[in-house]
Amino acid sequence: MSLLCKSLLLIMLLASSGSYAALKLELADSTLDDAQKQASQQLIKQAFAALPPKFIQQLDRSVAIEWQPLPSEIYGQAGRFSGITLNQRLLPALVDGSAATQTTQRPHGTVRKELLATLIHELTHLYDRERLWSVTERQQFRHCQQRAHSSGLVGLPDGCRGQTERRFTLSDDPRLLDLAGWQQYVGRRGEREDENHQNVRSPDEYELTNPLEFVAVNMEYYLLDPTYACRRPSLAAYFNQHFNWTPSTQTACGNELAYLNAGSDFAREPLGMLDPERVYEVDYLLAEANDALASRWGHSMLRLVICAPGRPRGPACRLDLDQHLVLSYRAFLGDVQLSSWGALVGQYPSRLFVLPLAQVIDEYTKTELRSLASVPLKLDRQEINDLVTRSLELHWSYDGDYFFLSNNCAVETLKLIRTGGNQAPMQSLDSIMPNGLLEVLDAHNLADNTVLDDRREAMRLGYWFDSYRDRYQKMFEVLHERLNIPQKAVEDWLTLPATERRAWFEKADMRASAAMLLLEKAAQRKQLLLAQDELKQRYLSGNDSNDPSLEKAGNALEQLLANSGFLSRPAELLSSGYGLPQPSELDDLRDSSSSRQQLMLRFSEELNQEVRNLLDPERLAEMEAIGVNLKQLANHLHEVHKANGGLMLP
Repeated sequence: MSLLCKSLLLIMLLASSGSYAALKLELADSTLDDAQKQASQQLIKQAFAALPPKFIQQLDRSVAIEWQPLPSEIYGQAGRFSGITLNQRLLPALVDGSAATQTTQRPHGTVRKELLATLIHELTHLYDRERLWSVTERQQFRHCQQRAHSSGLVGLPDGCRGQTERRFTLSDDPRLLDLAGWQQYVGRRGEREDENHQNVRSPDEYELTNPLEFVAVNMEYYLLDPTYACRRPSLAAYFNQHFNWTPSTQTACGNELAYLNAGSDFAREPLGMLDPERVYEVDYLLAEANDALASRWGHSMLRLVICAPGRPRGPACRLDLDQHLVLSYRAFLGDVQLSSWGALVGQYPSRLFVLPLAQVIDEYTKTELRSLASVPLKLDRQEINDLVTRSLELHWSYDGDYFFLSNNCAVETLKLIRTGGNQAPMQSLDSIMPNGLLEVLDAHNLADNTVLDDRREAMRLGYWFDSYRDRYQKMFEVLHERLNIPQKAVEDWLTLPATERRAWFEKADMRASAAMLLLEKAAQRKQLLLAQDELKQRYLSGNDSNDPSLEKAGNALEQLLANSGFLSRPAELLSSGYGLPQPSELDDLRDSSSSRQQLMLRFSEELNQEVRNLLDPERLAEMEAIGVNLKQLANHLHEVHKANGGLMLP
C-alpha cells in the first residue's frame, strides 16, 4: 500500500472514530442522473487523492460540490464559507470522456485537468482562510465558544482568550510572500511591496493578482504537475515543509540549472549550466565608490565561488577564477542612455545579470579604476544551495524597476540574500547603500570581513582586487623619478594630449618605457570610456538623424541594443513553460540563444567598423594618436632591451 493510501486510510479511520475531524467532499446530486453522478464522483475522488494529508486534516469541514450555470470563462468558484460550484456547461464533456482530450487555451491544457485544478484551487482558498490550528486547539476554541454562549457571556472567558491568537495562513506567511514576489520593503520595515515583479515565465498570470490567488494557483501546479519542484524548487520546498509531505507524482530533478551568461564575449556560447553543489561559497562583492552619480556609494553584487569540474569543494576553489560567476542587479538600458532623473523615478528595468568574474574585475579595476572587495557570507551548505537556486529562479522570472534611492543594486541584493538564504537575522536588516550593506552584514556576523585585514594576502587569495589606479600611480612615480616630468599625479599625465606624451618617449630607459606603455594603455581605456559616452549622447540625441554617414553605424548600434535584452531577460527566448527551463526546453533555448548571440556578434563587428562615423573628429584623432604611441613605445622598448643586452635596468 502506498504512503498516500496509508495516510488517507488513517485520516478516514480517525474521523470515523470521532477522535479527529477531517475534510469531506460531498456531491450535491439531487438533479444529476447516474452517469453524471459517477463522472462527478470520479473527479472529486481524484482531487481528494491529490491533497496532502495535513490539508485534509486541518480543513475539517464538509464541502458541498454542485453543478450550476456559470459564465463560460469561469470553470468554478467557492462561496465565502460554503461549498464549491462547478460550471454546468462542462458536465457533458466530463460524462462522455471527451473532457480528458478536449484542449483549452487555459494553462492546464484539457477540460478535465482544468476542472481538477479548479477543485484544488477553490479548496485551497477554503484552507487558506482557516487559521492553521491543530485539531486540539480548534476543539478547545469551539468548547470556549459553547461555554460563552451557554453562560450568556459577551466575548470569551478569560482562560480562552489565548485561543484567538493570530496564526499565519499560507497567503500571509512572510516566507511565502518573499518567495512569491511580494517582498518586504527595504528601509520600510514590515511593509510589503504592492506590485509583484516576478512576472516572467509564470504558469498563469492570475497568480500575480494577489497573494491569495498566488497560493491557490501554485497549489494547482504543486499537486498536479510532476515537474513543479524542478521548475519552482524554492516554492516546492516551502510547500513540502509546510505539509511535511511530498507529492508521490513529483519527478526527480537534474542537478544542473540553466542560465544565460551576459558576458561581452559574443563569440562564446551564452547558455550555461550550473550545479549548486559546485558552489563552494557565496561572497558579497562590493565595487568601491567613485565620483559618478550612479556609483557614488559603490555597487552591490554577489560572487559565486564555483569549483572547477572534478575539484572537491574547498578553499582551493577560490583560485578557479575562470569558473566564478557574478550576480549583478543592474538597470537594463535598452537605449543605453542613463538619465539621472530616469533612475530616480524608475524608468529603467532592474534585472539580474549573470556575468563572468573576469569581465567584472576588468570592468571595475581597469576601466573604472575601482577596487573590488569579495567578502564571504556566513552560510551553511543548505543555505548556499538555496541561495544559488533562488538566484537562478529570479534570473528567469524577475523584471523589476530600478529606483536609485529605493530599489537600487544594494536593495535588490539584500532582498535576494534574505529570500535565498532565509536566515532569520537577515530578515531584520536594512540598507539602501552598497557600502552600508557590507557594514551591516559584518556588524551582524553574517559576513566574514576579516579576510580583508591583510590586503596583500587578500589579493593573493582573491578577496581583494585592487584598482589599477594604484598601479598606474606607481608607474607614474617611475616616470617622475626617471624623467622628472612636471605633472604631479597620474590623472594629470593621462589628460595630456597623446602627442605631448609622445615627446618623452625617446628619453625613457627600459623601466620608464615599460611604465609608459602601461600608462598609454590606461589612456586608451579612458578614451574608450569617453567615446562610449559621446556615442550615446550623439546617437540618442537625434541631432544627426539626417546625416547619411551615421545611418549604418546607428543601425548597427540600434540592432545591438534591441537584441541584447535576452541576456538580462532570458525568458523571452522561450515561448512555453514556466519557471526554470527543463531538459525538454534546452535544445530550443540553446538554438535561440546561439542565434541571437550570432546576431550580436555581427552587429558588434559592424559597429566596430563603422564607429568612426559616430565619433567626434577630435576624439577619433586622439584615439588614433594613442594607437601610434602604443606602437612607438613597443618598438622603443624592444630597442632599449636589445641595447642593454636583454637585461632590465634597475
